Amino acid sequence: MAVKEKKDQRTVGVGVEALWRAMAKDTVTVIPKIMPSIVRSIEVIEGDGGLGSVLLFNLGDHHVESKRKQTEKIVELDDSEYRFALKVLEGPALTLRNFSALTTSFQLSKIGEQETLVDMKVVYETEKEEANTGDIALQPAISYIQFLEKYVLES
Repeated sequence: MAVKEKKDQRTVGVGVEALWRAMAKDTVTVIPKIMPSIVRSIEVIEGDGGLGSVLLFNLGDHHVESKRKQTEKIVELDDSEYRFALKVLEGPALTLRNFSALTTSFQLSKIGEQETLVDMKVVYETEKEEANTGDIALQPAISYIQFLEKYVLES
């Protein structure tokens, strides 16, 4: 099983500080607000919400009962460099797509007062690599950034 990665970039029309706060500092409250049909709530089950903390995602009703929870660990949180990464420990993000490992990283860079470049990277392992596996792994990160941008603009 090989480790693979897929990268992408997006430019969003919000300032880096506001985007960082919503993404890394307020993630436990923001994600359920911006994706309520996917994530009902998030609980910090280990740690203080910072680096090394484990988060329990209570997922929406579209998942079967046994797949309504997902745990993720904050594996990178760098305020000075605006870097944030989550590693899925267990849950549907792994099982539904046959991933044995999945880590999503974000790097924010200021372009202007109200413009931020978001570099996204997923690192994953799977036994069943298909032509679009990287795109499938990256799609939730792209959607997340789109929802975050809208949230920050409306806040």
